[in-house]
Amino acid sequence: MGARFSPARRRLLLGGLGATAVAAVGWPLAKPWIINPCGAALPPRVADHELIRAAWEGIDPARVWDCHVHLAGVGDGGSGITISETMLSPLHPLEYLQRLFYLNAGCAHDAPGRVDQSYVERLHNLMDGMAPGAKLMLFAFDHAHDDTGTARPEASAFHVPNAYAQRVAAASPDIFEWVCSIHPYREDAVEALETAVAGGARAVKWLPPAMGIDPASPQCDRFYAALARLDVPLISHAGEERAVHGIGRPEWGNPLRLRRALEAGVRVVMAHCASVGEDVDLDRGENGPKVPSFVLFKRLMAAPEYADRLFADISAITLRNRDLAVVREIVEGEAWHARLLFGTDYPLPGILPLISPAQLAAEDMLAPEAVPVLETIREHNPILFDLVLKRHLRSRGKRFAPGVFETRGFFDRSAA
Repeated sequence: MGARFSPARRRLLLGGLGATAVAAVGWPLAKPWIINPCGAALPPRVADHELIRAAWEGIDPARVWDCHVHLAGVGDGGSGITISETMLSPLHPLEYLQRLFYLNAGCAHDAPGRVDQSYVERLHNLMDGMAPGAKLMLFAFDHAHDDTGTARPEASAFHVPNAYAQRVAAASPDIFEWVCSIHPYREDAVEALETAVAGGARAVKWLPPAMGIDPASPQCDRFYAALARLDVPLISHAGEERAVHGIGRPEWGNPLRLRRALEAGVRVVMAHCASVGEDVDLDRGENGPKVPSFVLFKRLMAAPEYADRLFADISAITLRNRDLAVVREIVEGEAWHARLLFGTDYPLPGILPLISPAQLAAEDMLAPEAVPVLETIREHNPILFDLVLKRHLRSRGKRFAPGVFETRGFFDRSAA
């Protein structure tokens, strides 16, 4: 059982400068729907609610691995985590505020020496509210590197070492797995991958625009060959990246740039189904027209030669900045469901304004009576909230197949 949070530790205190920054961007801090209240155990009337029971019906919790969970912190607990100076400075209010909201979403209190530990304790607390057997896949995050393979820590928004992700997962193997992050241009990239896999890493995480990775570069080839040889999936952001800045180019998130990995035999998971942003249609040349990233994702999903290699996770698809027509297409695309993987993008579901159950209900994508229950669940357990929301999400009579949520077999070949 994870640690329970005392009331004094259930809030990240946003100080005067943070409040000023919130006001500057027009988000009224006093509104309760802005700040995550970080409740612990669900109230009994909700914990036994039919909506939650129905969400677990038809799926095996032991096969539910949330494949998109971020580790976070400030590096005050011996974790080795680092974050950029701009995220620590109120002189850069948007990035400073972003850090505060991420930590509040993860219910990590801003006290010296306790932020990193609080973040992990909160994950334990959330897993107490999940059905026994379910797990979280915790992401490491490599430094940005330049095109010579040299690490650029000063240009990295944040860094979560592989060793830390491995250590956190190894301490609680009943609820955690881990995902390594290795920049492919590193001289030791293949050796680092082999070490991580030997240490239990289930996949590799990339965010190309922030990390300085061009997935279509020949510099990735030796790393792709190692991924294919070891049968380790690559979870790579696809589409526009709005949350993390780095030294890469925005166009490196173009879904078509991951063709090189697919053609090398790598199992690729495109995060978020490339559900936001626009990219150049490279099939019409380097100067081709810009089209929705989702259109390019669909093109790749339709290619029969990638049917056993291209997959996607459904993390973040319900955020307010997603076009609901795109969300409907993902939900209704039953031919895709065997290739979709459940992920939450935690801690984002804990940032209350980002997802609106009421809006989804207004569009007949949720039952109206589910809205207040979901809102209460989110105040206590954003991970359970995301699972229950997506289990009940509907569009014109279609819902996600149960197998979308049973992701373990994809990452654990022995359980396939």
